[in-house]
Amino acid sequence: MSKDANIAVIHGETTPGFESVRDLFTKNMNRWEEEHAQLCVYHRGQKVVDLWGSKGAPSNFQPDSLINVFSSGKSLEAIALAALIDKGLLEYEKPIASYWPEFSAQGKDSVTVADLMRHEAGLANFDFSIVADDLLPARIKANAVGKHIENHPQHFRDRDKTKREYHALTRGWIANELFRRVDPDGRTIGEFVKQAVSEPLNVEVAIGVSEEQFQRRVPITPMHPLKHILATFKPKLLGRKVLHNAAQLLSRLFMLVRTLFRGSSKKWPPPIDGMTGIRFFNDKTLAMGETPSANTSASARGLAKVAAAMAAGGTLDGHTILTPSAWASLHASPVHSVMGGFLPCAFTQGGVAYFGPCHTQSSWLEHAFNRGREGFYGWMGLGGSLFQWHPEHEIGFAFVPTSLHMLDLMNERGKCYQDEVLRCVKQLKLRA
Repeated sequence: MSKDANIAVIHGETTPGFESVRDLFTKNMNRWEEEHAQLCVYHRGQKVVDLWGSKGAPSNFQPDSLINVFSSGKSLEAIALAALIDKGLLEYEKPIASYWPEFSAQGKDSVTVADLMRHEAGLANFDFSIVADDLLPARIKANAVGKHIENHPQHFRDRDKTKREYHALTRGWIANELFRRVDPDGRTIGEFVKQAVSEPLNVEVAIGVSEEQFQRRVPITPMHPLKHILATFKPKLLGRKVLHNAAQLLSRLFMLVRTLFRGSSKKWPPPIDGMTGIRFFNDKTLAMGETPSANTSASARGLAKVAAAMAAGGTLDGHTILTPSAWASLHASPVHSVMGGFLPCAFTQGGVAYFGPCHTQSSWLEHAFNRGREGFYGWMGLGGSLFQWHPEHEIGFAFVPTSLHMLDLMNERGKCYQDEVLRCVKQLKLRA
């Protein structure tokens, strides 16, 4: 490994037809503010891109190193609930209270499973802070979290304009309570993912790590927002370390800030007791607990293989994650709305986003969000990670960095690789 902090050493391989993805990965790892990153892609059930790299001093970073992928884990909780749909144990259209009667308190009796999964439950924030120890499976099963959710009222920032408000952490906590009540074995989502997804596919994707897994978990490093903003003023030709220039970034931030000021002035406590910043997610207790929406530990290899199964209709190498009917139900009924008064997006009834084509009437925000990843389903994680699949082209895609560019609000840094993979796949089809 080079001792030069500005030179990235890239490992791994690509199959014929995907060489340009490696070229782009090498270029971006060297020009952008990066520390460690993994990129893995499957096409038609075969691994075609398997890359990882590090910048700076010698590192033990490996392709199977585990990294917190934040909200990319939301697609795993969506898969978990879809598995209950498949068994006839759950219906998206039914109220959550029909499976969890105590949830109906404070007027929540009509909130459906689909409302929750589309971020429209009115529970984007809690008025209490969860203690990290209460997120361990045994405490979850003792209703340490559920008892607080049961008595929590709804709150909408501006219900007249949109019900959709990003349930960044809360969707996973509520979904976990619902899942364990409906699952015949009373499992948590983390336990389900281990037994029904990770073990059959022989991948390490964990919602709640073991002691051994924690030792291989690489800490995330958030880029300071001020440093990010200042970096945008440097011209690309002179070595800008972030994707966007100043005008591009500030236009995105302006839309977000304007939305925040227009909304409710209600102050919320930290979602987790003692949380003072994003580095808090490197904490061991939090890593071993279950926050499905924001604390999945995985490698790009693991996520890409799960995505490959989803791209193939729910089955890979003879292992079925979801049956065809459950897969179809998960992806059904995408509803377009504006999330938080800021981001136009489409979520299916099962809780995965659909990235569709843009049109002449599409806003620049929709172009930034969708263009380059048209046809993909899934979601993304704070600061950069991507876990998505493309059924039409049978692509399973995962990008997992340790350096978090938190002001890259729509993860366009990773979208560069999706765009290049789509180009490669289309070229291969033309040659066939």
